Amino acid sequence: MSHYEQLIAHYQTINHFNHAQAMLGWDAAANMPSGGNEARSNAMAELSVHVHRLSTQPQLGEWFNQAENESLTTEQGASLREMKRQWLQATLLPEDLVQAQSKAGSTCEHAWRSQRQENDWTGFERNWKEVVALSREEAAIRGEALGLSAYDAMLDKFEPGTTTASLDTLFTDVKTWLPELIEKALAKQASESIIMPSGIYPTDAQKSLGLEIMKLLKFDFNHGRLDQSVHPFCGGVPTDVRITTRYDESDFVQALMGIVHETGHARYEQGLPKAFAGLPVGEARSMGIHESQSLFFEMQIGRSRDFITHLSRLSAEAFNAHKDPVFAEENLYKLYTRVDKGFIRVDADELTYPAHVIMRYEIERDLINGLIEHTDVPDIWDEKMKASLGISTKGNYKNGCMQDIHWTDGAFGYFPSYTLGAMYAAQYKETMTNTVDIEAAIQSGDLSPIFQWLSDNIWTQASLHTTDELVKRATGEVLNAEHFRKHLEARYL
Repeated sequence: MSHYEQLIAHYQTINHFNHAQAMLGWDAAANMPSGGNEARSNAMAELSVHVHRLSTQPQLGEWFNQAENESLTTEQGASLREMKRQWLQATLLPEDLVQAQSKAGSTCEHAWRSQRQENDWTGFERNWKEVVALSREEAAIRGEALGLSAYDAMLDKFEPGTTTASLDTLFTDVKTWLPELIEKALAKQASESIIMPSGIYPTDAQKSLGLEIMKLLKFDFNHGRLDQSVHPFCGGVPTDVRITTRYDESDFVQALMGIVHETGHARYEQGLPKAFAGLPVGEARSMGIHESQSLFFEMQIGRSRDFITHLSRLSAEAFNAHKDPVFAEENLYKLYTRVDKGFIRVDADELTYPAHVIMRYEIERDLINGLIEHTDVPDIWDEKMKASLGISTKGNYKNGCMQDIHWTDGAFGYFPSYTLGAMYAAQYKETMTNTVDIEAAIQSGDLSPIFQWLSDNIWTQASLHTTDELVKRATGEVLNAEHFRKHLEARYL
């Protein structure tokens, strides 16, 4: 057996344990009784340590050195590159830090679920202090080894090749035109009449509607399922993808589009190449590319006029409300493209969403780089919300700095992925129009031509290429935010 083949076998073993860990995480979020948390946290921490030991075994360094001298195909070379990248990431961290982070993250996230509801910043802060301290320790170790700043080292985990410098340039540009675009859209919509949902929309009916939409989006139910959790997510593995949403019986709007969004993540996972299953090269390229799929589904498809036509019919059937004007096509379109300056990121409209992401990026960047302390976050959050959206979160922690799950387990460096994803999605659509009649495909109810383009250019490419190479091969250029701006102006002005 060659050294490359030994590495392949080893990383597939690691994948089996990651599979188990993903299912334990899904169960903790969707099914587990609260009393099971301590034992589950300990079990997941133990599993994290085991995976870390597998990922850092002493012989791997020698195997990589030997494999690099073996005769490999281009695809095998890419596979070796991605295994080595994950190995380097893993070997940077000491085992005791990995275990401490897993335990601190589980404890903080579990307590956050009730603390957020109770607006309990004091209780949350006590747990979060440890998460931030451990994340800074991780960032320092990674930064020194990779020759990066502390925050850039954390970014590298989620967006390989992306730097603070590039994000600062990108987001500074967005901040020059986004506020005016928001105000123009609000002014335009002020003169439009809209009927807001006012009935009771039973959870069971909402779930049935969501399943119908997932069928329309060609989700593979033999390899996945839909559940309910506090925070919507997509987890599991490509052969068993778990997505969740949350329901509000007074409003069907958010849960439904949440399902469309998570289905985008799921279709990407289900579409990854079988030839590289269980290997790093067969995984999603980056979190930004992952978000580009969920946001393509939600923003480019889901909120389009043609898709709303299907939603109108299916919603009226699900709620037995054929004469209810709420479900009229034009009204639904207004509901799904309504701009509103709100507190909650996951409920934000497409236009104000980047403002939420940019402020989180700026806060976590300064937090990890040691320019601010975790206790400063509520006040800074309030200042940035007032500056970007004109609303205050003073004392309102549950709708302010405690609203997201990401920071509870130290996922610093993740937030930029959301807006990068929206930008990539707009660029894909602009390119796709050259070869695919997108409107006709959606109108017909057979979206296969759209999904074929995504499969050919994104899903089956997995991590064979760097992010910039992947995007350039698909669209002819690296990320260009001008496509995103054009998309927003066309839809909202």
